[in-house]
Amino acid sequence: MNENIRTCSVIAALFLALFANVPALSAQTDLAQDKPDAPTPKVIASASGQKSLGLSQQTSPGAAQEPSSRPSQEPTGPPSNPTGQQDENPKRILGIIPNFQTKDDTPQNQPPLTVKEKYALAWHQTVDFSAHFGNLFQAMLQQASDGQPHYGQGWGPYAERFGAAEGDQATSAFFIFGFLPHILHDDPRYFRKAHGTVWSRIRYSASRTVITRTDSGHSTFNIPQVGGQLFQQAISTIYYPPQDRSATSVVQNWGTSLAYNTAYNVLKEFYPDFLRIVFKRRRQQDPAGASAPTNGAPSMPLANQ
Repeated sequence: MNENIRTCSVIAALFLALFANVPALSAQTDLAQDKPDAPTPKVIASASGQKSLGLSQQTSPGAAQEPSSRPSQEPTGPPSNPTGQQDENPKRILGIIPNFQTKDDTPQNQPPLTVKEKYALAWHQTVDFSAHFGNLFQAMLQQASDGQPHYGQGWGPYAERFGAAEGDQATSAFFIFGFLPHILHDDPRYFRKAHGTVWSRIRYSASRTVITRTDSGHSTFNIPQVGGQLFQQAISTIYYPPQDRSATSVVQNWGTSLAYNTAYNVLKEFYPDFLRIVFKRRRQQDPAGASAPTNGAPSMPLANQ
């Protein structure tokens, strides 16, 4: 089951920290990662004095045209963001949950992904280091509770749990972000609502488990998520212990995975708000940096309740 136990733990910790006003050290790290590099000012040589400065000012129209030619070289970014433009969504949640598929629902993010980008997104969701750390953490929780898959106790069973989590991660990412969106022409990304009341955003994020967007921009039933989770659970019977291979276990795990995915969508919807609140409180102590640009992303406060 992808990101099930760890997502539940992250959500609980996140909202406890939010309402207790506890600063999160990881907030600065994630936001600093998404901040654009400051533009390098062009330094005018002063060796020739005021005369050379005047000549530099006379040639400034040509120099002013130089930055305008740079945007033509569009940067490349991760598969969920081919333009390379950063927004407020971190690539990883608390460092252990891959979050490459989340984007704000803005016009620059609405063009569909290519087939190559969909499979690249599935690849990133599988091999990113945060996925491996998350699987280690998930196997640890399963080992502590002696839960499913029932491999037993000890280092050997722990390694088997970790291997099963890696297999679940790879198969679910392949079906949910790559293969099914490819053949069905669906967009595997999660588009944040990012505005409106808290309740409207919870309803929206929860509904994305069963509703997705096509490459043409229309809403449709989320077969990649619903069907992909079912395919992943069916394939897991190959390497799960015998007592976890029944049809009943597959259906139960499938329903649990969909429920956890719903909670994961809610986490993705509000996590940037949490980071922004913590970051804003820290930046209020530094008035000089309060007006720093955020790469064009509007500062949207947490929706009114």
